[in-house]
This record gives sequence, C-alpha cells and structure tokens, in this order.
Amino acid sequence: MPRAILCILDSFGIGGAPDAADYGDVGADTLGHIAANFPLSLPNLDALGLGAAATLSSGATPKGLTNKAKTGVWGVGREVSKGKDTPSGHWEIAGVPVPFDWGYFPNTEPTFPPDLIAQFIEKAGLPGILGNRHASGTAIIAELGEESIRTGKPICYTSIDSVFQIAAHETHFGLERLYQVSEIAFKLTAPLMIGRVISRPFVGEDAASFKRTGNRRDFAIAPPEPTLLDRVHAAGHPVVAIGKISDIYAGHGVTEKIKANGNNALMDATLGAIDAAADHTFIMTNFVDFDQEYGHRRDVPGYARALMAFDARLPDIIARMGPDDLLVLTADHGNDPTWPGTDHTREQVPIMAFSPSLSPASIGIRPTFADIGESIAAWLGLPPGKHGTSFLSFLR
Repeated sequence: MPRAILCILDSFGIGGAPDAADYGDVGADTLGHIAANFPLSLPNLDALGLGAAATLSSGATPKGLTNKAKTGVWGVGREVSKGKDTPSGHWEIAGVPVPFDWGYFPNTEPTFPPDLIAQFIEKAGLPGILGNRHASGTAIIAELGEESIRTGKPICYTSIDSVFQIAAHETHFGLERLYQVSEIAFKLTAPLMIGRVISRPFVGEDAASFKRTGNRRDFAIAPPEPTLLDRVHAAGHPVVAIGKISDIYAGHGVTEKIKANGNNALMDATLGAIDAAADHTFIMTNFVDFDQEYGHRRDVPGYARALMAFDARLPDIIARMGPDDLLVLTADHGNDPTWPGTDHTREQVPIMAFSPSLSPASIGIRPTFADIGESIAAWLGLPPGKHGTSFLSFLR
C-alpha cells in the first residue's frame, strides 16, 4: 500500500521565474549561482533530474550537473501565489495557492507602527523593545543581544517577508516567556495579515558566543481552506510533520509533530518516520538549513556543502522505500546566496519524484506548485482538490 514522503529543500530555487521582475529578482538563480562559484557534486539529485529541471527552468545546465535524469520523474514548479514567503510556497505545494495579499512592514526605521508596538509592550508587560527595523537575525542578535539581556527587552525585527520576529535569550528572558509574548504579538499582527510571528531564542553570554537554538517556534495564520495535510488526515491516514512544517500550517491536519534542529537531525527524523510509517502515511519535512543558515547569510560554500551532504544521504531514504512508496523533492522559493541583500528570491523550483514503480520521465513546467500536492493526493488515493492537477497518475 502506498506511502508518500515530501521533502522541502527550503529556498532551493533554480531561477527562471517569469515574474521575477516584479520582485527585483531578474537573474536570481540559487542553484546556478552556487554551481558557478563552488564545485558541486550531486550525483543522486542529478540522477533524479535536478540538472534537467534546472536546464529547463533557466536555459543553462549548472556546472557539475547533467541535463538527463536517470531514475526520477522531473520538472519545474512555478508559483502563482504572490510574494516569496515560506507560507505562500508551502501552502501552494500542499494544494492551496494564497488568494490574498500578505501584509508587510516598510523598510524604514522604525519599521513597526507605533500603536502596534505600544499595545504589544502593554499586553506583554515588557519594559520596551529593541531593534524595530529590517535586519538579518544573526546580525541583530550579535548587535543587540547583550543589551537585551541587560534590559529585559526582546529584539523585534522583520524582513521583506510578511513576518514579525522576536529574539530573546532562552534563560535570561525565558523560553516559555518568549513563546507567550510571541503569541501576543501574533494576535496583534494577524489583522494586518502578517503571515508569521517567529520566536527566535538564542543562548550565549556575549556577542562572540550568541547562537540561535533549535527551539524556534512559528505562530502562523492558518491556510484559508483545507490543504493536503487536512485531506490526508480527513481520510483517516497519518500525517507526520517534521521540522517547522506543523507551525507553517498552524497545526492543521497534523497527527504527529517531530522537531529536529539542523539538516542532519531532520534527515534522521525523516528516516525514523519512514521506518515507523503505516500504509497511506504522509511524511513532510522542511530542511531549513539551506535557507536559514546559508541562503539568508549569503554563504555560498556553506549552501553548497549542505546540498552535497543532503545528496549523500538521499540513498538512505530510497533504501527504506517500498515498491508503492513515493518520494517528492522540491522547494518553496529561492534564496540566491549571491544576490544583494539577505532576503528570499522569486524563482522557479525543481520537482523531483521517485518510486520503484515509476520510470524516468519529464513533467515539464507545472503552472502551479499545487500540482505537487495533487500528485501526492492522487498517489494516496484521495479525490482531486480544487487547485492543481496530478502529474503522476498517468505515469503509473
């Protein structure tokens, strides 16, 4: 009986988005620019069709890859949702394109509306806040972390994405208190259609030793209609959400939530979930390091090494698959580490699917990420959803 595993390589774009100009991202190409600047060896991803998908998307085969798939069903995903946020990409992948415009904070200083901050300080019982601007999380923690510890004021910042982020020390401020104030901020920002409030705990005693921990928590607006996760759950099947997946979907449709910190731990958790999975289980993992540790930090060598480490462990997933299991690899947006700034980039994404029961084939450029969710739904025997079309049913 079939099972499905969906791995999101967070931010692993392959360029070529036709609307990139609307976002100032013409020419952005996460994979292509990494390959041009660092020697990549990705034999397992390439066999599944990564190089072929990148060639179709951008018109050029990335250095170190080929344009021919040996074992996978491959294609290109094109997002129809507006923006280049995590929720937009994930919801659309799960069959629900975002039908509204997100709210954003202007790139000014201060960036947050004064009345919003006044209410936040009052309701959360805070002595004030620090930051109040667009910033890189690691940079602003290094800059203001010591003052935050000394004053008890959390660090609040945002980016080009629809997000309100709150960083505070795990012990000096308190992890549970950070979650509490983040929930207060979420209730205040939800009417502004801010997609997420993110708790960003850190440890260390000075700028040189500060480090964000794996206890991040996202408070997110719920999807506007049932996603693939809800549909699998409603059919009576398990839905295992690994990493930040449960937070992105506000817990909807999730039957088991597994937290893990870092790509290796996320891979271990995914392998464990496959070993334990019953028939018709849907497993969904977000591999966050590509985005959080390397894309936003504009770390080309780090991103490249993380890709090669993932590639090296990909056979571990395939070895655990049964004849009716399906593996899908894709991404939610781009984050070109050679691009100006520190934000996501509007790009198309690779779609690579593998099952022992499928032969290699091209599925072309898909007009919406929702085709991914509909393909998994069809594989698990679910009725079609409102958005997207399965690209796998005719291949079986």
